[in-house]
Amino acid sequence: MGPGPRRMNRLVVRQTTAGLLRHLGPGATVVVGFDARHNSEAFARDTAAVVTGAGGRAELLPGPVPTPVLALAVLDRGADAGVMITASHNPAADNGYKLYLDDGIQLVGPADAEIAARIDEVAATMADPALTVEQAKAVVPLAPDDVVELDRTPLDRHLDAAVAACVGHHRDVRVLCTAMHGVGGAHLLDAFATAGFPPPLVVNEQFDPDPDFPTVAYPNPEEEGALDLAVAAADAAVTGGSPVDVILANDPDADRLAVMIPDRSGRWRRLSGDDVGVLLADHLLGHTAGPDRLVASSIVSSRMISTIAASAGIEDVRTLTGFKWVARPIVDRPELQYILGYEEALGYCVGDRVRDKDGISAALVMAELVAEASSQGETLLDRLDALAAAHGAHLTAPVTLVFDGADGSVRRERAMMAARVAPPGDLAGVAVIGVEDLLLGERLPPTDGVVWDLADGSRVVIRPSGTEPKLKAYLEVIEPVADESAVAEATERGRARLHGLVAAVEELLRS
Repeated sequence: MGPGPRRMNRLVVRQTTAGLLRHLGPGATVVVGFDARHNSEAFARDTAAVVTGAGGRAELLPGPVPTPVLALAVLDRGADAGVMITASHNPAADNGYKLYLDDGIQLVGPADAEIAARIDEVAATMADPALTVEQAKAVVPLAPDDVVELDRTPLDRHLDAAVAACVGHHRDVRVLCTAMHGVGGAHLLDAFATAGFPPPLVVNEQFDPDPDFPTVAYPNPEEEGALDLAVAAADAAVTGGSPVDVILANDPDADRLAVMIPDRSGRWRRLSGDDVGVLLADHLLGHTAGPDRLVASSIVSSRMISTIAASAGIEDVRTLTGFKWVARPIVDRPELQYILGYEEALGYCVGDRVRDKDGISAALVMAELVAEASSQGETLLDRLDALAAAHGAHLTAPVTLVFDGADGSVRRERAMMAARVAPPGDLAGVAVIGVEDLLLGERLPPTDGVVWDLADGSRVVIRPSGTEPKLKAYLEVIEPVADESAVAEATERGRARLHGLVAAVEELLRS
């Protein structure tokens, strides 16, 4: 947040909304939600006032709400668009403007470019030095008194959708959850109560919304140290005689879910986003039926979900990164049941009612999964071992390279170009046998990225960050497993291969 056209501020929000309404046309209905970050409510009220000033209908959600509540409300209210003011798990100094169109999914092309052009028109008009204050007000008129303030019905409707995502009946589970100083805490507790689960324990220091995120350096449950308070609270519960089965963590706008479970020595282990994705897929497919089912995942996520889908005889769709793509099969393939969409960055879409990642519904399904496994004398580690035995041990790791300095973006683009036009002949002694330039759009919409396939079945996907001078690489190795008794040994072999691949990719991209 800050002044100027390249920062999030009230003028940029008003110009953005005015451009959106020029695209939608008079009479459009826009649902507006906001989280608990600094200025979120002010930005949301400005958004709503511009909608009504342009002749549209603005419906403002009641108080700070999780992002998935807004995503569902767009469909539930029959709106033409939805705007969520949030920066998700970004640092406290950030905020953002997240846009959905009438299908309840974040927008993609060509609408994104068309709306951006209308926004630029508004900004260019207001930048005219000859424009008077009154003329500027006429370009972006405000009508705050016409904004419709909704009651809590959208929250209740989301609770219904979250509970409907559950497919099993097991509820005997001891959960500890943290809201990471965000807006998901009370809503998650309501969801657990509505679904019939015992009340979860909570991390009190992180339960109430706080835009300064005082207990974490970075309010992202993926970050090291972000769940330290949750682990301490779980350990304290064990000491007090009330052991915890699972730790569930939402990010500040509650659209992501992180999961920690006890390992076999009793220490807490954070599951990767891929671990959670394949566990959810296995659970949901085990409780649904029919060849008309579909699962979706991003191309940087583990390929195990593809083999799970194949073994179930159902369709598997791989998409570009981001839930604007992962959720799109819901509308692109309406003849199929959308069971699950996920990406490795802790995003999960269970079913088709909320067409975005939803950390609330995913938390309920994960809790019932833990409860079901426990009822059968199993843990989630046992479930993961069974999946590895059936489909091979899939080990994944990210590599992120930061290009600092004034020329950081230029150096990043050079590295990306080298990955595209001069790929290595081998990595860690294994031949690179396939190179796919995703800009060519041969099987997916064109995007800036490269896929390297290795002779041993390993894969590397490289793409630039869309907002920072970073390159991100997503690595996966697959190690065959003879049977469930051989999972540990196969995992160690795969981990050694992955370690070598990580080192080789880091060295190559830095050179």
